[in-house]
Amino acid sequence: MARATLTTEKSQLLQDYRLMLLIRRFEETSAEMYGRGKIGGFLHLYIGEEAVAVGAIKVLEPQDYILTHYRDHGHALARGMDPRRLMAELFGRATGCSRGKGGSMHLFDTGLGFMGGYAIVGGQLPIATGLGLASQMRDEQRVALVIIGDGAVQEGEFHESLNLAALWKLPVVFLCENNGYGMGTPISKTYSGKGIHELARSYDIACRPQVDGMDVLAVREATQEALTHARSGQGPCFLEVLTYRFRGHSMADPVEYRSREEEEQWKQRDPIQILRRRLQEEGHASVVELEAEERAVEAEVEEAVRFADESPVLPPEAIFEDVYASPPTTPASQGGGWRVEGEEASSSPQPSTLHPPPSQVTYREAIRTTLRDLLRRDDRVFLMGEDIGEYGGAYAVTRGLLKEFGPERVRNTPIAESAIVGAGIGAAMGGMRPIVEIMTINFSLLAMDQIVNHAAKLRSMSGGQIKVPLVIRTVSGGGNQLGAQHSQSLEGWYASVPGLKVVAPATPYDARGLLLAALDQEDPVLFLEHSLLYGQRGAVPETDYRVPIGLADVKRAGRDATVITYLRMVPVVLRAAERLAQEGIEVEVVDLRSLRPLDMDTVLASVRRTSRAVVVEEAWRTGGFAAEVAARIQEEAFDDLDGPVLRVAGADVPMPYARELERAALPSEDEIVRAVKSLL
Repeated sequence: MARATLTTEKSQLLQDYRLMLLIRRFEETSAEMYGRGKIGGFLHLYIGEEAVAVGAIKVLEPQDYILTHYRDHGHALARGMDPRRLMAELFGRATGCSRGKGGSMHLFDTGLGFMGGYAIVGGQLPIATGLGLASQMRDEQRVALVIIGDGAVQEGEFHESLNLAALWKLPVVFLCENNGYGMGTPISKTYSGKGIHELARSYDIACRPQVDGMDVLAVREATQEALTHARSGQGPCFLEVLTYRFRGHSMADPVEYRSREEEEQWKQRDPIQILRRRLQEEGHASVVELEAEERAVEAEVEEAVRFADESPVLPPEAIFEDVYASPPTTPASQGGGWRVEGEEASSSPQPSTLHPPPSQVTYREAIRTTLRDLLRRDDRVFLMGEDIGEYGGAYAVTRGLLKEFGPERVRNTPIAESAIVGAGIGAAMGGMRPIVEIMTINFSLLAMDQIVNHAAKLRSMSGGQIKVPLVIRTVSGGGNQLGAQHSQSLEGWYASVPGLKVVAPATPYDARGLLLAALDQEDPVLFLEHSLLYGQRGAVPETDYRVPIGLADVKRAGRDATVITYLRMVPVVLRAAERLAQEGIEVEVVDLRSLRPLDMDTVLASVRRTSRAVVVEEAWRTGGFAAEVAARIQEEAFDDLDGPVLRVAGADVPMPYARELERAALPSEDEIVRAVKSLL
């Protein structure tokens, strides 16, 4: 038994030694390739920290997840990534682990549970909590190991994520590689506490403080205990591992902020040399055996460079691949149906004629009923947001759902928008279908990093490996005397982001149909609502139907001018159209319904019939979404126009509180009527 244990220990230590050598030589070679111009952008080397990656990652189970930061080469190799695919990624080649679309900072291999390197400091933390949540809800016994640097502990996402993980007892292990410097500033000048682990203790999270990160066995032991704790349902665990990077923050770093004495002291504790001495002193390996391992590693890295050098580059048209998982829908060329790009036109009629209207319901009821239906039919669907449970949501949309489906499926969250959206992203990556509620679009700015830098980009950065089937519901616009910070229409910002889909239903019918369609997507969808529409009534069929995302709707036919709008401005424009009709002026009203993808076919077809166009939006005129629509009309239908494309938009001012001033800041029926008449 003793002999077997000794043999096992020898085998393990030799494997550790070889893997640490592989990481070291890979990084040294990467630095050489960077100097030759083979690798571009930033290059953050892991030299000196090899014991952390090997000690922590090798004890993961195959089903476990790992998320890390931009210094991720060592983590990827420790998880078992092929060095050839890794080097090819650094070279930007098609054979890279992320198809050359992620580069050094964004390595992905979902087959290994390697859910990515993240270049936004701390941005991976909420996503890791979401993966832990998915594992918990699906009873999968998977732990999410999330690795951060000491610089990340200052970020709000660090605190939001630790709190959420502790609150829900999620199977997450947080590992902080404390190498003493965030970038070039020592942690003693950025953190006032005695140890980073104290922050985790404040959230009642089990900790292993200040593990020796230069000793692979110490890291292994601490990580194994943490994984056992998290996997057993006791909640998250936090490890502070003390280590040191022997090189600068990146290849561009001259390292003028550290003394040579400090560097030499740490290099005396080189983790590879520590392990090499142990192997020799305990009789596990001879010098000959160790040198053989070194030659094997050298050959493996040389092969990785050869493979990367000979790998093909992606053609230019590949930039349009991996942006969306579900292709956008576009109007059919004829027949009034719709199609998915690459498919034949559907024979289905326009959504407005699919079913006879059996009843009149409010916009709020249409959304609530749809949420209830989705929760009933699919166990993967759950709701998450602030006060969506007992309170029923800020606008009472989710009222009654907690009682019916329970707190696992209707989850009240802390007031922590970044953690809410990030956890939704992670849960979606882990196989769930989360619907996240952000009270208002104003508050989404606190989660803009998660929405724009993560939800929208993960599929592309991973070379198509990651899908984020996430729906984010939020309320846009003003009109309730809520002042400047609660009355903004920011949808144009999000509609400018590739990788997101943005929809804005104006009627109860469209609200249900678009919400059902949003849950069918494998992409993140921003679902915009408006508080002044919640009481609006309309016909909603009781049967299933979808309003295709990316298909506009002609809400009123006309011949004299086209008015294009969306969301709350649709009923305002329709009232203006009725007034104009009394004077013999017939305008066609086009409801965009989707801002991204944008259905310009329907818009252009209408403008070519009427020869005049007015675009109406509630958002600010300068930089608004109406400007995009107007520009596209003039680019693609200039010869069909009998006048300039006009815009009616909100005033370029922060929204005032006083009712009279608020009305003056928002587009009115009178302005729309005047705009149409001026074209005639």
